[in-house]
Amino acid sequence: MGILNKILTAFRGGATEVGQSIVDANSTRIFEQEIRDAEKHLTKAKRELTDVMAKEMQASREVDRLKRAIAEHEGYATQALEKENEALALEVAEKIAQLEQELAEHQSANDNFSAHAARLKDLVRKTERQLADYQRQLSMVKTTESVQKATATITDSFASSNSKLLNAKDSLERIKARQQQFDDRLKAAETLADENSDKSLQAKLAEAGIGEQKSNANAVLDRLKARK
Repeated sequence: MGILNKILTAFRGGATEVGQSIVDANSTRIFEQEIRDAEKHLTKAKRELTDVMAKEMQASREVDRLKRAIAEHEGYATQALEKENEALALEVAEKIAQLEQELAEHQSANDNFSAHAARLKDLVRKTERQLADYQRQLSMVKTTESVQKATATITDSFASSNSKLLNAKDSLERIKARQQQFDDRLKAAETLADENSDKSLQAKLAEAGIGEQKSNANAVLDRLKARK
């Protein structure tokens, strides 16, 4: 039995770990569903609050009606006493006592409805604020989760194979080398063309001081001075 108990304990422990891992893997989805469930309960609570407030208004109207009836019958009783009709005054007084009993009952119900409605209103306001905060938190959690997934994807893509990065770097270097080689060939062709042209020869003669020289300002000034 001892071994069997240990096996069962180990199984329960493993099941707990699996259950926790499932919860962790779906924590955002669970949190979002819990918010939806809370919103449904809040909607139901608002309907119940509406019913309570309606009953409160009904009870309040009944209280006002009974108060008016009591005042009216008190006037009747007073008039009966003024007419020295004691029996009628007593009968009216009994009616007043009945109305006052009903008033006490409806007043108590109205007070209970009012207190219950006030508590429900407070709970609804607190729940709405909490749900609004949870909705903001859920939005941030989802955004953070998306960013983390994107970062993990990028990291895995590049970290999983350094050779891919090295290959990409080699490809880039080859492209640059090929472009540089093309530029070098182009410059060499231009240089060769210049050397094979008359322009190149004239440049060499000018450097040697042979042939027609381009005049410059100093040469012109010297020539004018010589004429004087």
